[in-house]
Amino acid sequence: MRVWVRIGLVLLGVAQLGVGVWALLLPRAFFAIPVVGMGMPYNPHLMMDYGALSVATSIVLGVAAVTMRPGMIRTALAVFLAFAVPHLLIHVRFLHHLPPDQGAWLLTWLGLAVVVPVVLWVLGERARRG
Repeated sequence: MRVWVRIGLVLLGVAQLGVGVWALLLPRAFFAIPVVGMGMPYNPHLMMDYGALSVATSIVLGVAAVTMRPGMIRTALAVFLAFAVPHLLIHVRFLHHLPPDQGAWLLTWLGLAVVVPVVLWVLGERARRG
């Protein structure tokens, strides 16, 4: 189970790093994605802040993946979930900006961003106890 937890942490971390670097270094290009901008006014400050936060989250996930210390794993997943759950709920609220197919695609991915860390948390706890 520890292997799956490590793989999951790495995948979450790499995704956060990729999104973060993109939003931080190319905020206008990131904002141009329909599910990001959603017809709202462009705000480079907000996009770069989001990018920096995503990079920071990737570091916490990376440290958890490398150390595999139970407390660090729980902390990294809690940090990720503290973002992922509100992020999903916010996008549910603003679906009217998107065509139905894009909204469904977005909610699927954002839902997975909540389910995957919860599953990793459970697996990590089982590995710790077993």
